[in-house]
Amino acid sequence: MLILPPMTLPSHLRIGLLISLSLSCLQCVAPSRPGPQAGGPAPQQTTARRVQVAPADAERIGKKIWQNEAAGTISGLTSWNKNEAFASMGIGHFIWYPAGGRQTYEESFRPLMGFLSARGVQLPGGLAPQSPCPWPNRSAFVGASNSAQMRALRQMLRQTVGLQTEFIIKRMQAALPKMVRSAPQADHQRIEDNFYAMSGTPNGLYALIDYVNFKGEGVNSKERYKGQGWGMLQVLQGMQDRPTGQAAAKEYAASAKRTLGRRITNAPKKESQWRAGWFKRCDTYARPW
Repeated sequence: MLILPPMTLPSHLRIGLLISLSLSCLQCVAPSRPGPQAGGPAPQQTTARRVQVAPADAERIGKKIWQNEAAGTISGLTSWNKNEAFASMGIGHFIWYPAGGRQTYEESFRPLMGFLSARGVQLPGGLAPQSPCPWPNRSAFVGASNSAQMRALRQMLRQTVGLQTEFIIKRMQAALPKMVRSAPQADHQRIEDNFYAMSGTPNGLYALIDYVNFKGEGVNSKERYKGQGWGMLQVLQGMQDRPTGQAAAKEYAASAKRTLGRRITNAPKKESQWRAGWFKRCDTYARPW
């Protein structure tokens, strides 16, 4: 459940958030599981645990994500990287495919537009929540960088930084039951324990929120190279020794780098040029606030 005070966001980042994320992993997924077989063990029961994001932490998380993805710049709110088939929008560089584009990765900008629209934000330029990117390729996108529609998009994104942060946090909230549901049952408790260990410190919570926005939940079967994913699920599964506190954040950062290093090795096209930047980002997860 998210409880947010009414807010009007100015041009700079000001997030008046008080967010209570009620996360009940096995309770959320239990209806989709078969019942125990006769004579077999009863399903594990997990007590619901509450993860809270204080306003100051939410503001800092939003700023760090914006810095990670778009260098904290207004111009970086609308971009299209070389050799990619999609635009990257907003503080989280949410993926936005043009019509008919091959969607290798999970699209996130159209869900964000739906979220913003539901919160009363007027989408610019005649866009609707399900609108594909109106520019068919990077060349057209770059050529339109100073167009009225692109300027209006940047203005809208600049004014909704708080809501974009809320959207990312909600995505993190929804990720845990998805991850548990898609993982082998033997990994369920490990995933939960590591998730909640991370959520116990501000930098650990930031690491969860940032990575799920950065590389996704890890449950999409299309997001695999040689059958191996690179999302938050794989990072949590790859953590060693189930650490707690700041040790958990340090191990999460190390697991994230191992996961991304495996992706680079398995990639069908060269991705090694991203290694330094990706690893630098992961290093921020281990630093206490």
